[in-house]
Amino acid sequence: MTRRNLIYVYLLALGAFFTATSELVVGGLLNIIAEDMEVSVSLAGQLVTAYSLAFAIGTPVVVALTSRMKRKSVLSGSLLVFLLGSIVALFSGSFGMLMVSRIVLGLSSGVYAVVAIGSVAKLVPPERTGRAVGMIALAFSLSMVLGVPMGIAISDWWDWRAVFAVLGAATLPIFFILRRMLPDIEGDEPVPFKSQFAVFRQRIVLATFLLSFLWASGNSIIYSYMTPFLQTVLRFTTGEVGAMLLALGIFGMLGSRLGGIGVDRLGTVRMLVLSLTLHIAALALLPLFEHSTFGALAVIILWAFSMFMSAPALNTYFIQLAPRKAQFVLGLNTSFTHLGLAAGAGAGGLMIDWSATPLYNPWLASLLGVVGMGIAWYSFRLKGRIVPSPAA
Repeated sequence: MTRRNLIYVYLLALGAFFTATSELVVGGLLNIIAEDMEVSVSLAGQLVTAYSLAFAIGTPVVVALTSRMKRKSVLSGSLLVFLLGSIVALFSGSFGMLMVSRIVLGLSSGVYAVVAIGSVAKLVPPERTGRAVGMIALAFSLSMVLGVPMGIAISDWWDWRAVFAVLGAATLPIFFILRRMLPDIEGDEPVPFKSQFAVFRQRIVLATFLLSFLWASGNSIIYSYMTPFLQTVLRFTTGEVGAMLLALGIFGMLGSRLGGIGVDRLGTVRMLVLSLTLHIAALALLPLFEHSTFGALAVIILWAFSMFMSAPALNTYFIQLAPRKAQFVLGLNTSFTHLGLAAGAGAGGLMIDWSATPLYNPWLASLLGVVGMGIAWYSFRLKGRIVPSPAA
């Protein structure tokens, strides 16, 4: 891989960092946005829902429609739309206008993420593909570790709208550099829909999609309302919330690393069972530590650690189920994940409205985890019945 192509990979990863931050940062600003817009926290949480729905539904459609276009045009175009969404958020005078900006940001971020991953794979030789794609994945992890705390700090120093001004301004030079320097990367030839969606006829793949949906829903129930939980239940200040989110991101990165090592050493199924069990246990225990700040923080860290630890196992499991359509299946899994994030944000808001506190949201998420574990066991049993053919 040439030094120039390596620079392109870093540049695309930098764009992924800012676009991913736009998704996660709202979770840390819910209370501030709700107060400023004079809406409930649960209604403000639907900003997460709108973003995730736009990402999940709109991204596959736009990617398919632009499949023959040069990747440089699609990447720079998505960043331009992202800049537009940031400007709309900056000047939002109503909650409805802010909701529109979330839809625009979700769609543009989704298109950028998918096309960036495909582009870096074409910029490097085959033996370096994993590392290049890993740079994009690292950008998403860093958006939680650095982007979200930075966003909270900016809102604390100035205003929550300033966060979107910074995100938009940061992507502007990336847009110009991509337009000027990135080589013409060919798009993909469109694959017939009938051939693509044949995976939906496989019960084992459908079951795993449902597992991914429930896993994402449970995590969204917690993360979307993490700031209200920390502030109303544990009495954290804004600065302490930022520090806690930073800690969650760090432990999440450690969990992701350990999860990848565990898949290689213990196997995919064992790592899924282990991580999901820790995940369910942490969520079930969290409300019991209402009056113990130290205990609650330890359980929250365990939840974040297990959440990221399960991601490598889940993605590897999809690759094992459909090795010849791995990229397409992983793309569909991204849609199911974001649909789950949207559903979880909505369910978490309804739970807060019903109970008047975010304290019991972890129990709802734990229940979804139990259902997901049952579906996982069903998928494992189906997988055990599959006998590979000599050709396979």
